[in-house]
Amino acid sequence: MENNTTLQQQLLEAGVHFGHLRKKWNPKMLPYIYAEKKGIHIIDLNKTVECLQETAIALKNIAKSGKKIMFVGTKKQAKEIVTECAKRVNMPYVTERWLGGMLTNFNTVRKSVKKMQSIEKMLGDGSFDNITKKERLQLSRDKEKMEKVLGGIAQLGRVPSALFIIDIGHEHIAMAEAKRLGITTFGMVDTNCDPNKVDFPVPANDDATKSIAIITNYITAAIAEGLAERQAEKAEEEEAEESAENALRFSVDVEAEAEGGKKGGKSGAPKRRIPSAGGGGRKPAQKK
Repeated sequence: MENNTTLQQQLLEAGVHFGHLRKKWNPKMLPYIYAEKKGIHIIDLNKTVECLQETAIALKNIAKSGKKIMFVGTKKQAKEIVTECAKRVNMPYVTERWLGGMLTNFNTVRKSVKKMQSIEKMLGDGSFDNITKKERLQLSRDKEKMEKVLGGIAQLGRVPSALFIIDIGHEHIAMAEAKRLGITTFGMVDTNCDPNKVDFPVPANDDATKSIAIITNYITAAIAEGLAERQAEKAEEEEAEESAENALRFSVDVEAEAEGGKKGGKSGAPKRRIPSAGGGGRKPAQKK
């Protein structure tokens, strides 16, 4: 209970409980609202802690299973935080404009990513040395534009398994695409949004930098934990496989030695036959 109290205190200090003006509220957020103060809704931090811990466990399990979680935060306040957190756990992220079809038309987006990577490679290895300075400059600008929008998903080979979204209202296109593809969604939900639109809502102030930072860092720590457990399990499996291989090799060697011993016994010198006491041997000559 102490951890919950400490977490609640930290959320309070970060201003996670400040919602929107009452006139902007979404009635579906009623279960998560504690009170109204000076025309502003106050979010119930007990509910925030519950939802945050539930979200963290779910995301930890997804990371542990080796699947990708995409961070989405194109708001000015969220860009830097989301980029830093996603890079920390090596997950894809979108902090610039959300390209329509980024998920639903993923193959086309991948082609753009490959084009960007090929330009980058050619600029680096001197393939474009023969082109004019103007053309080279144009290609560099194109690469920079693509890098800005697609840089965060450059290493993403297939559609992610989950989306963690800052402000589900602001990122409604991403939400719609995820829903269409059946991708699990996690998101910070303020008092002006519908929490039912997201699979795992975290009621929180999605406008303040401190609030975004504390929630995103908490989630990132859970993902990092899941990745560490996955790594530990892999190491254990490899160790177990190695032990099994060694045991098998040892048993094969022992069997081979035993087999060699049997063959050696058979091919040795034949044993001398001792005549039985009952005769069969030559009788001594009798004296006259």
